[in-house]
Amino acid sequence: MITITPFGAAGEVTGSSYLVETQNGNLLVDFGMFQGDKDDDARNIIPGKIHRTAISAVLLTHAHFDHSGRLPLLVREGYGGPIFSTPATREMAEVILSDSAHIQTSDFERKQRRFKKFGKKLNRIEQPLYDADDVIDTMKLFSDVPYETEVSIIEGVTAVFHEAGHMLGSTSITLLVQDEGAVKNVLFSGDLGPLDMPYLKDPRPPNFADVVVMEATYGDRDHQSLQDTLLQFAAIIQNAVQNKGKIFIPSFAIGRAQQIIYHLAQFIRNGLVPPLPIYLDSPMAIEAFALYKKYPTLLDRESREWLEKGQIAEDLATLELCASAQQSKEINDTRGPFIVIAGAGMCNAGRIVHHLYHNITDPNSHIVIVGYQARGSLGRYIVDGASNVSIMGDRKPVRAEVHTLGGFSAHAGQTELLNWYDRVASTKPLTILTHGEIDSRNALSEKITERFGVESIKPSYAQIIKL
Repeated sequence: MITITPFGAAGEVTGSSYLVETQNGNLLVDFGMFQGDKDDDARNIIPGKIHRTAISAVLLTHAHFDHSGRLPLLVREGYGGPIFSTPATREMAEVILSDSAHIQTSDFERKQRRFKKFGKKLNRIEQPLYDADDVIDTMKLFSDVPYETEVSIIEGVTAVFHEAGHMLGSTSITLLVQDEGAVKNVLFSGDLGPLDMPYLKDPRPPNFADVVVMEATYGDRDHQSLQDTLLQFAAIIQNAVQNKGKIFIPSFAIGRAQQIIYHLAQFIRNGLVPPLPIYLDSPMAIEAFALYKKYPTLLDRESREWLEKGQIAEDLATLELCASAQQSKEINDTRGPFIVIAGAGMCNAGRIVHHLYHNITDPNSHIVIVGYQARGSLGRYIVDGASNVSIMGDRKPVRAEVHTLGGFSAHAGQTELLNWYDRVASTKPLTILTHGEIDSRNALSEKITERFGVESIKPSYAQIIKL
């Protein structure tokens, strides 16, 4: 018998992790970090059942933190088996996990100094979950797999990695599992990208599955069209230029930052906005740019040609890469107009927090939200219209203009999710909806039933699903 147990992203969109138990061994598909508020932070552990289970292998759909972030914790606690992913995912994961280790260590040292100043000791729970050495140990376990090639994982289990179109190296994963004399085809969607997203190829789902574990992040709606989103974005920039305002874009460093820069290059090339200072204030995003150039075969044709010709660099002569903390601090003393692209995408860590601390009270500043904001995150409070928010321990009134641009999402909208599912729907697979909040999962479940005649399971955390 095969069982699947979600240990994250069950009724929410972070902490993705699935324990797959088979007759020949046990696997983890993803082991991501929960993101949001302090309650979410407290769940970043190795669940008891995983602690007690002999894990034979880990498969990673893609490198985003909410899918990879707990891997060094797993290794720190003794895991020494293989971690299967595409080469691009491996390199992206190294960038993301190293950055996480650095942030955790730096935050701990800063808190330690503050507590020592007042003669207090930090609680043990404030210790970093892992450090740079744990990340190094984790990266040694990665095993590269190509797209669309059947790879042996353990005895009785092979896997095929399919293009998911969500970020560089992202995949959906088919597990072919021998079970009581038959082979079960279990498909994990991973995070699915929209069609025609800059840089990336479109998702390429397989044609068959017995079981589908599918994301539902935007299962309740379609995104605003990209064309309308770009017009809105250009208007925000034009207004800021006219009023010498500042634009702050909280952005995921890998994927979203590159997409925004791609569109800014288009704007300047086409004369929609004048050249203005653009600060990419993210060491991680800067590293990611190099990886995009390293894997041109994973890009769509137009983006590949532009990179090869140097067209984007030519259009963005005003782009400044801010690798150091000092460069980031100097932005606060700079007059507008300018654009800052900084992480983290949910405003829950990183340099964007410092920029918001100094500028969220300024009516002439613009906060442009371009991605999903998890419940409990600072970004979610801002999007939901909070009149004041807590930033770095201080209450700050929100006087800056807040704009939400849904068309930049790296997740498929409802219609695109249904079209992806359509490729495997003819077999009436057992369908498990995860990675979505309650309303999103319910809406997608209703649409799947209405269109395909399939009832969906919407599991809760640690709910065992027997196949």
